[in-house]
Amino acid sequence: MNTLYIECKMGIAGDMLTAALISLFDDMEQKEKELNNLGIPNVEFVLEDSSKCGVLGKHMKVLVKGQEEMDSEAAHEREDFHNHEHNHEHIHESVHSDGHSHEHEESHHHHNKLYDIEDIIENLNLSKEIKSDIREVFQLLAEAESKVHGEPISEIHFHEVGNYDAIADIAAVCYLMHELDVDKVVFSPINVGGGTVKCAHGILPVPAPATALLLEGIPSYESETIKSELCTPTGAALAKYFAFDFNSQPVMTVRKIGYGMGKKDFRQGNFVRAIYGECSDEYENDQIVELSCNIDDMTPEEIGFATEQLFAAGAVEVYTIPADMKKNRPGVILSCMCQIDNREKMLKVLFKHTTTIGVRESICNRYVLSRKIDALETPYGKVRVKEASGYDVKRKKLEYDDISGIARRTGKSIFEIKEELQAIMGASD
Repeated sequence: MNTLYIECKMGIAGDMLTAALISLFDDMEQKEKELNNLGIPNVEFVLEDSSKCGVLGKHMKVLVKGQEEMDSEAAHEREDFHNHEHNHEHIHESVHSDGHSHEHEESHHHHNKLYDIEDIIENLNLSKEIKSDIREVFQLLAEAESKVHGEPISEIHFHEVGNYDAIADIAAVCYLMHELDVDKVVFSPINVGGGTVKCAHGILPVPAPATALLLEGIPSYESETIKSELCTPTGAALAKYFAFDFNSQPVMTVRKIGYGMGKKDFRQGNFVRAIYGECSDEYENDQIVELSCNIDDMTPEEIGFATEQLFAAGAVEVYTIPADMKKNRPGVILSCMCQIDNREKMLKVLFKHTTTIGVRESICNRYVLSRKIDALETPYGKVRVKEASGYDVKRKKLEYDDISGIARRTGKSIFEIKEELQAIMGASD
């Protein structure tokens, strides 16, 4: 099974992921040309060498009208100044020979709405499948922004993520993922960084609210030493969309490694590492540690927080079981499953974030069906299908994010879309 593992120990951003992915191709220069032929207005991709902590990799420079995109803090500072001085954007429209109206702005940090971005996507030189992927990533961003600001999705103004450079990052990653055509994509838990970040609305904690929403359900953690934003909203949305799983690197035969470098320098190498290789197609067996403790003096909110911290530290699974404790107190058994080499880290998290004074350990053999993702051709474009196999068993499941995205675009219910796609899936078997 062809597998792609994305290591996010220094967070994730669209340009870093783009550079890491393009580094996996033998014909990087050709892929750079292909990115420049996507048809993104005013955008040029420039791939260049970069070194971080002695490691040589690639940095993807995105030029908009000949100027390189700014890092998030510089962009926010410029945006704050621009808004203070002008209080509005100066936008000029012209009608090109193709009959479509295109917007040109004085600054490429214009705040697009979702329909503006849709117009750009529709005119890209890409297949409908890749365009669908790009739309779904922006839909994730729109939903997060909508929840943060309490506004309908149609009225959301994309700030940093709506600029042409962010559109370029998302389109590039979707295109390169399509070109790699791997069976399974696994991301590591994501380092979000720490401290605060300046944005259009003021100074906010890291991760910024929209990024935090996008990271719901994804193992992530705060850096103890780096006080900078390492995970951007674009990076979080791309990880959420493409990841089959978030875990440590699977057992795999490595074929190629790519390094996508960030702009800033830290004591730790600032890069995203993409590892391409092969995993077993049959099944996966390993040993796992189950750590359990009894708790009768914590609130549900406190237990929920402890659960989040365990997942963020890399737990495979965390769950609670209601139980009757001594003195007739209702309580829970909190159980955490993790890899053996992660045991000490989990124990520290358990003792730090719960009131327990003792933890039980069981070492279990775990038998896991092999998992991969296939693409199903449908009238709505490609839809991902998760497939689990091994031990004479084979199961398929449509990717929920893809189904829900189609339902939103068409106005149909999830049940209608699911029934429709299952019929297509059955016919293709």
